[in-house]
Amino acid sequence: MTFLERMSARASEIDACLKDAVSEFPADRIRDGMVHALSGGKRLRGYLVLESAALHGVPGESAIWAAAAVEAVHAYSLVHDDLPAMDDDDMRRGHPTVHVKWDEATAVLVGDALQALAFELVALGPPPAEVKLALSLSLAREAGGRELVRGQAMDIAAEVADTPLLLSEIESLQDGKTGALIVWSCAAGPVLAGKNPSGMVRYARCLGRAFQIADDILDVAGDESRTGKRLRKDEGMGKATFVSHLGLSGAREKARELVDEAMAALAAYGDGAEPLREAARFVISREF
Repeated sequence: MTFLERMSARASEIDACLKDAVSEFPADRIRDGMVHALSGGKRLRGYLVLESAALHGVPGESAIWAAAAVEAVHAYSLVHDDLPAMDDDDMRRGHPTVHVKWDEATAVLVGDALQALAFELVALGPPPAEVKLALSLSLAREAGGRELVRGQAMDIAAEVADTPLLLSEIESLQDGKTGALIVWSCAAGPVLAGKNPSGMVRYARCLGRAFQIADDILDVAGDESRTGKRLRKDEGMGKATFVSHLGLSGAREKARELVDEAMAALAAYGDGAEPLREAARFVISREF
């Protein structure tokens, strides 16, 4: 099975869990908006949950809830990030964004519902209560004002700043906005197994930053028909990115270095970590 086939199979498992969860909501525009927001996507974060869990001997039926939860948080963050008051995007995953298809109020509420759903999913899973508590606490921290929301706020502020962000500031911004959920996803496996997540966190921090560099590269050199979203925005706004600081070739080289670091963090896990190594290779070679 190729990496893309494996990721597609994992995505199908996650989609089934999300579909079952959302089907219990009242049939209204909020549920419709949630279904719309959850449709499509790579499910990379959920894949990382399932593969980090498998690496630590956790069966899929115990990890699927956490995988679906992080995808619900990710979808919520995209719905809100696409709003006119934030990034103002009209296309996501090849479809109109929620506020375009419905309206801004609906998009805000859909995002709120997806965020709440994530914690419901963690709570519904079969792991012991203390494990679910640890997952919930860490998810709240990674998705909140310490990390993801902090990064989003920094991103908004950067758009109106008098001077472009320094490279170190971009790294801090993206470690929150992009990297936080990737860190949580990779740490979920050892947390589910009651083991130390430090090795997986090292891998995830490198992977998350490489993922964002690849995103910045795609914004400059990607194909909208493949990415499913509007490109060339950052350059048009004069926004500082990894590419604006490092250039295309420099950004690609930095991403490769980060992937090498991510691979090194997996060395202790042996051959069983190959699905995670493939994920790291995919991150910097992807076209979507």
